[in-house]
Amino acid sequence: MRTTLTTSIRALLTAIALLTGAAHGVEVESGHYWPDDAQLVISISMQFEATAQDPSDPGPFPQQEAGYPDTIAPTWYQYGMNEGIPRLLKLWDKHNIKVTSHMVGKAAELNPKLAKMVAEKGHEISGHGQSWTPQYSMTLEEERASYIHSANVLEKITGQRPKGFNAFWMRHSEQTLTILQSLGFIYHIDDLSRDEPSFTPVNGKPFVVVPYTFRNNDIVRYGGSSAMTAKAYLQELKDEFDVLYEEGKSQRRMMSISAHDRLAGSPARVKALDDFIRYAKSHPKVKFMRKIDIAKWTLKQQDVPTNPERVF
Repeated sequence: MRTTLTTSIRALLTAIALLTGAAHGVEVESGHYWPDDAQLVISISMQFEATAQDPSDPGPFPQQEAGYPDTIAPTWYQYGMNEGIPRLLKLWDKHNIKVTSHMVGKAAELNPKLAKMVAEKGHEISGHGQSWTPQYSMTLEEERASYIHSANVLEKITGQRPKGFNAFWMRHSEQTLTILQSLGFIYHIDDLSRDEPSFTPVNGKPFVVVPYTFRNNDIVRYGGSSAMTAKAYLQELKDEFDVLYEEGKSQRRMMSISAHDRLAGSPARVKALDDFIRYAKSHPKVKFMRKIDIAKWTLKQQDVPTNPERVF
């Protein structure tokens, strides 16, 4: 009876938030924003995806003329598995923190021992599609089948069946969340609208958003017109931390960091992450959490912001 009553109250609060918009941007009144009374939670994503790319993907190099084999780009991606993931795993071990690994099914198939090692070290295995195919370009049947296939592959190799999801370049189709919910997923990260978890209603039920990042994302910050050195990225991470940590005194704040296998796993960039983690841990009440743990905790709260239901 108590469980039914609690569920009803939570549903009523969600409905009120949707109707009034009161949940948007308000500070939490309870004063207990995170487990262990943490002032700021940091969640790191480790993308396990290299070697699953399309053979024609040029990586950081100029696109070659059609008809000629690319002999170097594949080696740039292979670096992510040969050096990047092993180096990052040593870093997480050094600091005794657990991360979420968004893992492409094909990449796990091509590197099964390494994929299994990620899980054996206590890191979360999260869905990231079976291949580098955009979700939005698939039919409903293709999209659903790809998620089932990928989840089966990851479970067989790592022993974990994913409950979270990160789409190819964060782009969903109109039916992505509905499909994920029907397959037992409880959260996704493809939402940049907040610095804290939130709910997006799907078929009348809360689907958790554990927000991702473009700001603290190596694939954005180490390339293109906004390219940074590792030292500059470290300073930006510290500045981001400082603001969110201060805000965390009076509202729920979460900091997301993205680390791609072939990018963040280089020596200089691992040093930047190492320096940042030591900086963050020098502050009291900072907690590192996997995204599955954030999502499960969020589902138990009643003061979570609720987004409008997605309408296409």
